Order: sequence, then structure tokens, then C-alpha cells
Amino acid sequence: MATTEEKTKVYIKNMVCDRCIMAVHKTIEDMGLKPVEVKLGSATIEGTINEDQRQELREKLQAIGFELLDDQRQRTIEQIRTAIIELVQYNNNNTPINLSAYLSKKLGQDYSSLSKLFSEYASKTIERYYMEMRIERVKELLTYGELTLSQIALKLNYSSTAYLSSQFKSVTGMTPSQFKKMQGDKRRKLDEI
Repeated sequence: MATTEEKTKVYIKNMVCDRCIMAVHKTIEDMGLKPVEVKLGSATIEGTINEDQRQELREKLQAIGFELLDDQRQRTIEQIRTAIIELVQYNNNNTPINLSAYLSKKLGQDYSSLSKLFSEYASKTIERYYMEMRIERVKELLTYGELTLSQIALKLNYSSTAYLSSQFKSVTGMTPSQFKKMQGDKRRKLDEI
């Protein structure tokens, strides 16, 4: 009869990209632990980890800009952030998404309770966070210069180029054209939004 191997799941704040996943994976391996799965916002480790290992992991993650989350509310907030990052950064199927339905399904919780919790602890609404993440993605795509504003609007499921431009100006204080003409680093780090 097969036995089920125990696994430990840890929740990690500030994971925003594939490089974050690789850094956390390497950190876990360097500790002599076996990562089963590492994804944005969490890692599953083979077996159980004791309190000393948890503290060491906490310190090693902190040294590279991450935070081990123990509080359930913080975990939920980070899961919301992670779900939105995945939606904005990796959803390229051009299908309009109902944000509240998406988050409710993804997290298995009622949207109104998610929204209330997020607003209390993040000092902004989920909708505002989503809008800011989308604008950062627009900035990224504008910086690359490979797509027109119309193509970006389509890619990120904006109803129109005019709506994208209006939202862009409300968040950044400038039009997309003005942004493109600027020099230097113009984007915000995703973990600082």
C-alpha cells in the first residue's frame, strides 16, 4: 500500500515573476530541502520542516527581498495580489475577465469578503490595484515598442484605446505618448504597487 508523503506549504510575499520563482526554488534547494512546487506566492516542500528550518528559510528569503507569511490574512492578501499579477502578466488569450468572479473562483472565497480584507490591509481597493498592475503592464509594453497602443489595448482587454489612455493618464498623470517620449527608468517595481 502506497503512503502519502507529507508536504509543507509556505506562503511568500513579493514573488512577482519567473525569476522570483527560480530564486525561491534555489534558496530552498540550497538549504537541503526538496521543493515539490514553487509558484508565485507559495512553495510546497517535500516533508515537514521544523521551526529552526522555517526560521532559516525566513531569513534567507528576507535576504533576497521576500517575506515568509504566517498570518492567514496576509496570505489571502498575497494570494489576491498573485492572482492579479498572473492575470495581467500571463493571460494573453484576449478574453475579457470579470475580476470579482475570477478572484472568487481562484481563491474559493466570496468576493465581498476578499475586497473588504484587501482594502483594510492594502490601503487601496482590489480594483485600484488591478488598474495599477494593468498600467504597469502597459508601460512595459510601450517601453518594448513592439505593439501599437491599439494592440496593447486589445491584448490587455481594454474596451477601447481611448479608455486605456484615460486610465493611463489618471494613474500616471501623462498620456501614453508622453510616457513613450520620456527617458530613463519609468516603471514601478511590481512588488511596490
